[in-house]
Amino acid sequence: MGEPNSSQLLHSPTARALLGHDNNNNENSSSSSHLESLHISSHGWMNQIGLRAQALRDSKEELSGKEDLLEELHRIATTSLDSFLQSNVTGPPLTWNSADVLFPKHFCKNVEQLRNIRGDLIENLSVDGEAVYKLIPNIELFCLAKCLLNNAALFGPRSTARYSWARVTVNFWHQKLLSENAASLQESIYRDLDTLEHDFNSQDRNEKAQRLIQRATIHTQHGFDQKAREDLARATTETGLEFKLTGRLGKRTKYQEKDLSQLVVLAKSADSVENGTVTESGVGPTSTAAHSDPLYNATFKPQDLDLNDDTLLNSIAFSKPLSEPSLSSEADISPALAALDPSNQPVLQPLDSIILLAYASSITNTSPSDGLTREETLPYALRVLQDGSSNWQIYTQALLVRSRIEGYKSRTIERSVLQLQALVDQVIVETTSAKTDDQSDGETQDAAPSTFFPKPKPSESASATERLRYLPQLASPTRWEIEAELASRWVSLGGLRTALEIYERLQMWAEVALCWAANDREDKARKIIRRQLYTSAATITNSPNPSSNPAIDDDDDTNTEDLTIELAPLPADAPRLFCILGDLEKSPSAYHRAWEVSSQRYARAQRSLGKHHFTHGDLLSADEAYAKALKVNALNHSTWFSLGCVRLQLKNWPGAVDAFARAIQLEDQDAESWSNMAAALIQLDSDASSVNGVDESENGDDDEDVTAVNTPKRDPQKHVREAFTALKRAAALKRDSHRIWQNLLNVAVKLSPPPYTDIIVAQTRLIELRAKSEGENSVDVEVVEGLVAHLVATYPPPAAPSEVFDGIAEEKEEGGEARTRKPAGFERMLIDLVQNRITPLITTSRRLWLLTAKLSLHLQKPSAALQAYEKAWRVTLNWPGWESGTQESECLWRDVVDATGELVDAYESLGERSREAGMSDGEPVAKDWRFKARSAVRGVLGRAKEGGWEAGDEGIQRLQDRLGELKAAE
Repeated sequence: MGEPNSSQLLHSPTARALLGHDNNNNENSSSSSHLESLHISSHGWMNQIGLRAQALRDSKEELSGKEDLLEELHRIATTSLDSFLQSNVTGPPLTWNSADVLFPKHFCKNVEQLRNIRGDLIENLSVDGEAVYKLIPNIELFCLAKCLLNNAALFGPRSTARYSWARVTVNFWHQKLLSENAASLQESIYRDLDTLEHDFNSQDRNEKAQRLIQRATIHTQHGFDQKAREDLARATTETGLEFKLTGRLGKRTKYQEKDLSQLVVLAKSADSVENGTVTESGVGPTSTAAHSDPLYNATFKPQDLDLNDDTLLNSIAFSKPLSEPSLSSEADISPALAALDPSNQPVLQPLDSIILLAYASSITNTSPSDGLTREETLPYALRVLQDGSSNWQIYTQALLVRSRIEGYKSRTIERSVLQLQALVDQVIVETTSAKTDDQSDGETQDAAPSTFFPKPKPSESASATERLRYLPQLASPTRWEIEAELASRWVSLGGLRTALEIYERLQMWAEVALCWAANDREDKARKIIRRQLYTSAATITNSPNPSSNPAIDDDDDTNTEDLTIELAPLPADAPRLFCILGDLEKSPSAYHRAWEVSSQRYARAQRSLGKHHFTHGDLLSADEAYAKALKVNALNHSTWFSLGCVRLQLKNWPGAVDAFARAIQLEDQDAESWSNMAAALIQLDSDASSVNGVDESENGDDDEDVTAVNTPKRDPQKHVREAFTALKRAAALKRDSHRIWQNLLNVAVKLSPPPYTDIIVAQTRLIELRAKSEGENSVDVEVVEGLVAHLVATYPPPAAPSEVFDGIAEEKEEGGEARTRKPAGFERMLIDLVQNRITPLITTSRRLWLLTAKLSLHLQKPSAALQAYEKAWRVTLNWPGWESGTQESECLWRDVVDATGELVDAYESLGERSREAGMSDGEPVAKDWRFKARSAVRGVLGRAKEGGWEAGDEGIQRLQDRLGELKAAE
């Protein structure tokens, strides 16, 4: 709704009756009892509005009259919300004073009372201990909208979908105004969304797409990125948008000579027919209506700053596409997208642009394996900026998204900060009204900062209608949020003074303290927080208003220990301030106080308390604290995860399984939750005699048959199988964690029958991750020995092959042609594991060489087997100290004797066999095997006698007997 219409609607007879202005006209100026009641509590103003709204509805006798009234009240509420968002998010500034329109005239003349009631309204918006920003202008507009739309007597759970969506919108903006998400509001929002699920089937495609995008934005706000992407995929289907993240040849730097593949999003809106008009340029009918506004000029957009780098181009210079593009390498790209010129793509419809930006915003980049990386995310924003989106607010959001992504690169961080500064200037200029004579509300207009860019003329900007049109889908940040983001960016760059100036101007004292703490000035941070919560006796004596605490100056000599008298009343964000104080002072009493101040609703207080107890080893108290936090906010993933970790330490296996299961329900992409749940499952007692709560030991002999029939047969490996499944999911999500793969391997070998293929996959991955640092120690020898033993016992060896190589046997058929049998599945995987993965790693392990020899024998490769036996014997001889003759080296000496005996046996059994194919086929494996065997035994005997082993030693006697057998056989 346009701004003039907004003011007119709020001056309508219904609005005046709702706001009590008609009654105020009949009152004389001397009656002040009503104003006094308003001064005492802001609830009085909101309660009166609710009562008047119900009275207006009850005054309508006919059903149609009541419906018309509800429709008008709905318009008043949505108009009030739009006006609030216009003055705090989008601009341009309101041309009328909201206090004069909503509050009684006598009330507006008292600056102190007006300031107090606005402060009360802001304080009453606190939910679950979470407070809103305390300097929000025109807050009465938002409170009016929330009061009406959340009035169950007017717009209850069974109201129409349009009214329910309006309630979702106002509650969602209430959530965004809070410092952190509040569980109560989240439950209310999702309760309405659940009831609106059926509404999607009754909407047209355009409206359905808008609602899906809005719901995706809500999911993103609450951290449900997977749900957000699902809704965005459905919205893409409804709008007909085609897009693909792909690569195209181009140049990124000024000195680049050769075209390289560059990431780009190819996107094209579907042709649509709306209101009898075919739109092929991608500009939908909504934006066409917006263009009809006389104040809008499509040639003007928010300022897009150039990169101005000495190396990088301002934008990628893509090479010219071929006249007939080949799709042989891009079969998954539609012909329409493949034909697009990446440097000159068509303009997208507004909803399609929002979808691309929402995809970028819904992707969490906490790790490379979690969604797209920043490099893959940037092209989504660039695609929207490239076509010069037809909507002012969408273009502004694209600039913000690009600024956030570019803030992590050295060559783009300068533009990132300057672009963010330009957006801040734009928002400040276009949401700040000039101070007028009738503006006596005490707003701090003189505190508004100067800007780097001049205020645009009306013809160079967009109208309020254009900016607000897609705000429910964009959920753009408020003016103080984007300024705080700029301050945070300056902190990351080391611009502490600039960041502090912004935070102090915004009176965000918690952020000021955190800023000092991040720069190792915790003493100053504690002082700032304490001045917001406590005062001293001297301050009470000297200051009439001790709760009004200024910022801490460098020359402030106030002693922190003097600030011990708690303020009354405490600020609205006191729970958060107490928690920050607890973090700074490592004081659990501060967390307890935060919990008390919030009436036991501030979940962060218990989370911080649980972390404190866990750090100090008080696990029972930590368990209790996390449980209390979850009673307030059961949808917090990190709290469920922390509770599960505590219960693992307490060996409360069922409780740990439940906690990690709840964490997985909230975020099924968390590999650590899957892994820890598996660790708890594997510890559960699978031999418990109780099944489904029935203790079999309580049943008498007479009931034995009944018990046998009624009691279900339990799976003794149930929990092991569940743990195995959980670890497979964890390994799929976090492939670079050797700990998860090791746990998967350990659990897999406990199953009966073992999943041999999964065991091989786990062992192979462990070698890939750990071979460079640990070598042969990355191999679980016992597991591989078991795999080889299973292969030998289960799979038949090649049948008398004429040629055997790499595990492939070729047998002659009757016609003389060769028939090749290639190992497949488990057999092929194990052969590849041993021959190509393990064998190159062996350096000192005799057991690994022996299992290699065993596999070679199974594959009819006697030459390779004999070589493996020889290497096993050599690595054994290289062990230091075996020939010393001491008691400590006895075990090593026995291994050397055994290895020598195994080598002699191998010479005897393999020496005269024919070589395999490709290695002098038909010749003996070792013609001089007797000489080699005698030499090996004599060499070991000689070193043993020289080292100190006596002639009567058992090992010496065994080797001499073998030497005698070899001589006798000649």
